[in-house]
Amino acid sequence: TVKLLPRPERAQVVLAAFDDVAKAGAAVGNIIAAGVIPAGLEMMDRLAIEAAEAFVHAGYPMVEALLLCEIDGVNEEVSDDIATVHAVLQASGATEIRTAEDEAQRLRFWAGRKAAFPAVGRLSPDYYCMDGTIPRKQLPHVLTRIAEMSAECGLRVANVFHAGDGNLHPLILFDANVPGELEKAEDFGG
Repeated sequence: TVKLLPRPERAQVVLAAFDDVAKAGAAVGNIIAAGVIPAGLEMMDRLAIEAAEAFVHAGYPMVEALLLCEIDGVNEEVSDDIATVHAVLQASGATEIRTAEDEAQRLRFWAGRKAAFPAVGRLSPDYYCMDGTIPRKQLPHVLTRIAEMSAECGLRVANVFHAGDGNLHPLILFDANVPGELEKAEDFGG
């Protein structure tokens, strides 16, 4: 059995910048709570943003976190949902909100996110990719705790993840050529 889905009439992405990762994490739950089911809802923190921007030049602002929220469907529905997402993002503390004006800009916004993993590889000789799923409402707490653990362990972490699903990919940066760093990264991951 094959289920075929028609190509959406329209797809549009909103990029939202935040001065705090916890605010961005909370915005994810707020979007879903507003009744919007995005086609994609992704998040990157400052380290991932800087790496992706240097790699693909997507035009990202240099902030603590950004969300990419894509809405697709019929034209009228997309317009309504985009308006709702804008209102939710403003109420959630976004410092800047951009809506892709055309397909080229939509693809450019996504290019940085899609290249985030190889881009982060330019920041460090090695990284340990974690893959875990948490309830979306816990994103602010978990992101704050990851930052605290990063400081405690002395290893940087780039967060790139499927925020709408609560599926996190903290990338623990280390150098396996430095004695003890691999073990430190493994302990941190544990």
